[in-house]
Amino acid sequence: MSTHDRPPSSGRDTQYPGTDGLRAEVQAALQRQDWDAATLGLRELLRRFPADAGAWIQLSYAESFRGKYRDAREAALSAAGSRPATASVAADVIARLRTFNEVRVLRDYLGLIGPPSRMPIPLLLAAAAQFSYLNDQSSALALLDEARRADPDFPTTLIARAQILTYLGRFEEAEREVVRSQRRAPQIALGWSLLANLRRQSVDSNHVDAIRGLLAQPGRKPLDQTYLASALHKELDDLGDIDGAWQALEQACKTKRATLKYASADSRSLVDGLIALPTAIPAPALDAPAHVPVFIVGMHRSGTTLLEQLLDGSPQVQGVGELYDFTSAMRYATDHHCKGVIDRTVVERATDVDFADAGRRYLDGMAWRLGGERFFTDKLPSNFLNIGFICQALPQARILHMVRDPLETCFSNLRELFSEANPYSYDQLELADFFIQYRRLMAHWHAAYPGRILDVDYAELTRDPEAVMRRVAAFCGIDYLDAMSDPRSSSRAVSTASAVQVRDRVVRREVPKWAPYAKHLQPLIAALRQGGIEVPDIPA
Repeated sequence: MSTHDRPPSSGRDTQYPGTDGLRAEVQAALQRQDWDAATLGLRELLRRFPADAGAWIQLSYAESFRGKYRDAREAALSAAGSRPATASVAADVIARLRTFNEVRVLRDYLGLIGPPSRMPIPLLLAAAAQFSYLNDQSSALALLDEARRADPDFPTTLIARAQILTYLGRFEEAEREVVRSQRRAPQIALGWSLLANLRRQSVDSNHVDAIRGLLAQPGRKPLDQTYLASALHKELDDLGDIDGAWQALEQACKTKRATLKYASADSRSLVDGLIALPTAIPAPALDAPAHVPVFIVGMHRSGTTLLEQLLDGSPQVQGVGELYDFTSAMRYATDHHCKGVIDRTVVERATDVDFADAGRRYLDGMAWRLGGERFFTDKLPSNFLNIGFICQALPQARILHMVRDPLETCFSNLRELFSEANPYSYDQLELADFFIQYRRLMAHWHAAYPGRILDVDYAELTRDPEAVMRRVAAFCGIDYLDAMSDPRSSSRAVSTASAVQVRDRVVRREVPKWAPYAKHLQPLIAALRQGGIEVPDIPA
């Protein structure tokens, strides 16, 4: 859910001639990132032509860059009220509506621009991507099915379908789609990443040589290099070539990190700001809520997806996945469009927030997803940053904090390709520093809101899932069932890095995944220990 994507390069709509000079001024302002000037020019343009959907979208982006969440949202809604002149403008409108969680408007808008059978393939792909971001994988797949009917062998469609099928647990179908796409476009790096992760590779069946050949080709874009190097790491790891796998992982991390802006000092400052906020505990809600959110938080790759999958085994619980809905509620409450889950400006403005209204806005935005189940899980790990706000906005909410071995957690982060949301995860020292800040903040939340958070230990969960899930159920007020101890009981889509692994039974590793790489992880180990984090010894 990046909010700082570049605005469309051109908002020109051929329905509105005679504005070339003003549009050129706007475009120049956008190019030099003068958001104030761009905003003024766009508002003048829209004063003359209020139905120009392309200009409304450019205004929405410009206001986001100015940090103006509510104005950016209103501009996106205005764009949705105007028929787009082009499919590219329509795709931009859809993306903006998803950014602001305006799902009802998004669905109405798709109906406005026509049935899927009449949409061009690029628009179908764009709409499918937004529904996938919303974790509505069935809607995404329906749009991709329509795109495939229009062109059965279009590689981009096949790759997108493979991703959605992976989320839905249909791994063999996903692999067939990737293989089919590669007949026309073997150069698509994402396809090789999907193939590597869909199953465990073997000596007799792997893609190592093909991936190495593609990596050796000159002129590869950084993202392609990252996908390929990450895929090579996974396959060599499966084959037991630890040194080769590590070299590939280093290449993937360095390439990805070079594309991101991040400073550990910013994370430390954010945590400092959160800890400095006054603790406010609202009075309990008087009326029994129709829906009770269960937030599952922690470091990414700590087992949050497994816990959600187990909870989904209860008929009282609906798992809805990794969502940014609470972030959206806080952005609206503070009228600030931040990059990522939270930033210092949100923290600074939080003292003036009407948290009861933020809680209502969050639940209203969630309503379209929810059925008759009383409980639903919101599993965005980095919501650990929002715990203080969640406690104030949603007094009925349960908060489950997944705890896992620091090295296993950090190493798993290092191996995973995330979006821009986790820029700290590609460098050992930055990763260690972030983990230390996370631990510091969680200790604060426990002290500030006693009894509101239940720690769930991953090792204990994999060793004795029934005992742990009974404790989790009691904390949440849910009736325990045996199905809650087996992730195979759930059929929900899993749109996370654990989409493949979590479909299996609960498994406890006797030897942690990081152990063979211990010699390569010394900077991480030393930094964690220096920060007061207990790191286990390397297993014999």
